[in-house]
Amino acid sequence: MAVQVYGCNHIVIEVTDAKKAVKFYEDVFGLKMLRGGEGAAFCKLGEHQFMAIFEVETLQPDRAKHFGLMVRDANQIKEVRQKLTKKYKLKLHPDFRCDFRDPWGNRIQVGDLHDESLVWLLPYQEVQQAGLTFFREAKQKKQALNRIS
Repeated sequence: MAVQVYGCNHIVIEVTDAKKAVKFYEDVFGLKMLRGGEGAAFCKLGEHQFMAIFEVETLQPDRAKHFGLMVRDANQIKEVRQKLTKKYKLKLHPDFRCDFRDPWGNRIQVGDLHDESLVWLLPYQEVQQAGLTFFREAKQKKQALNRIS
């Protein structure tokens, strides 16, 4: 029997100050700390995931690693962008709607639940029942989603 992955359980970031990192992520994304200790914190990320924040003395520079967070809609992306650029003076990467490095250099991309991305959130069996493949036009994807709901 093949192993079935149900999703991602957690992500880990490294920072030089865990308390400041928790405040940053609480402010920008509304994350709630589940528990914390000396040099570490664990924040709720969605319904079944968490973000582990670990304090290190020296951050290792990285160019490619990143993770993506999903917010409800374009208005929430706009809110995140404004907070990042105005309050925290962070630069956004120009090729994406909301792609940035946090104050510790961790790269994050933020997307929203627009019609096309909803297909990826549905159980695969529902997508198959709707007759949808991942290579059809966005219009067909939207029609299939409407039939399911």
